Amino acid sequence: MVITQTPLRISFFGGGTDYPVWFRENGGAVLATTIDKYIYTSCRPLPPFHDHKHRLIYSKMEYVNTIDDIVHPAVREVFRYMKQETGIELHHDSDLPARSGMGSSSSFVVGLLHALHALRGDLVDKNNLALESIHVEQNLIGENVGCQDQVMAAHGGFNLVKFNTSGGFNVQPLTLRSERIAELQSHLMLFFTGFHRVASDIAGEQIKNTPNRKAELQHIHAMVNQGMTVLSGQAPIAEFGQLLHEGWQVKRKMSHKISTMEIDQIYEAGLDAGALGGKLLGAGGGGFMLLFVPPEKQKAVSLRLRNLIQVKFAFEHAGSNIIFYRQAA
Repeated sequence: MVITQTPLRISFFGGGTDYPVWFRENGGAVLATTIDKYIYTSCRPLPPFHDHKHRLIYSKMEYVNTIDDIVHPAVREVFRYMKQETGIELHHDSDLPARSGMGSSSSFVVGLLHALHALRGDLVDKNNLALESIHVEQNLIGENVGCQDQVMAAHGGFNLVKFNTSGGFNVQPLTLRSERIAELQSHLMLFFTGFHRVASDIAGEQIKNTPNRKAELQHIHAMVNQGMTVLSGQAPIAEFGQLLHEGWQVKRKMSHKISTMEIDQIYEAGLDAGALGGKLLGAGGGGFMLLFVPPEKQKAVSLRLRNLIQVKFAFEHAGSNIIFYRQAA
């Protein structure tokens, strides 16, 4: 049996430049971190004493005999990619809800691939794990997804990720003073808006709009370096929050589906209570909202947004990790 623990992520700047339709022509970059909220994937060979070959337990239960019978698209395509011949029992659990802007779909694919490789005794490095996950999601499932989520889930940590016109990527961990990282983390608040959305639908429109949004994407790309400059220099940390606000205003122009009246109201309420900036995480339309709030204002923001679920979190650095391994007898 193998259990993998794969982190979810928060993206600060650069989202949208990690789509191949953009970075293969212009290059791309994101500034993001993984957090201590995880996808857990448990896999073991299923003993041959059942009238089904594969048992899949997630928000639903599937008992199937062939890969083609699997309804869950990610499981089906990962099994096909891995040419999974032996029966598998799979359990999936998550610290946060799906379709909420935290990269959970990619984290699941990364964790599942990691687990199946481990069951076979294969050692797969983080770069290849990310590349395999990108291939499964973009080419086999056909999802409208970028590349940052898979890279962040596999590698973990607080990173600058650059996407090259050749199609490759480079992961550069941020070498910041621990005091600066702690200061940033102390200013971040995470709230669940209560709205779920299908990211691929929203991203599909954003991808379609890419040729007409070159100025916005260039602006978004430039903000990655601006964010790093704030964090690595002596500027007040408040400038990072103001930059988040600027970035959210630019992102909202990418598609009318990215924000809604309800989301705008939540964001404005946070600003009125003391937040300096923030953004909706992921493709947009719902999920989690990140707010940048001075510590002395956080009580007021929590009170103002008391109808929403607030999630406490910390940065993490391990990436997808095998937390349990027992070889079959």
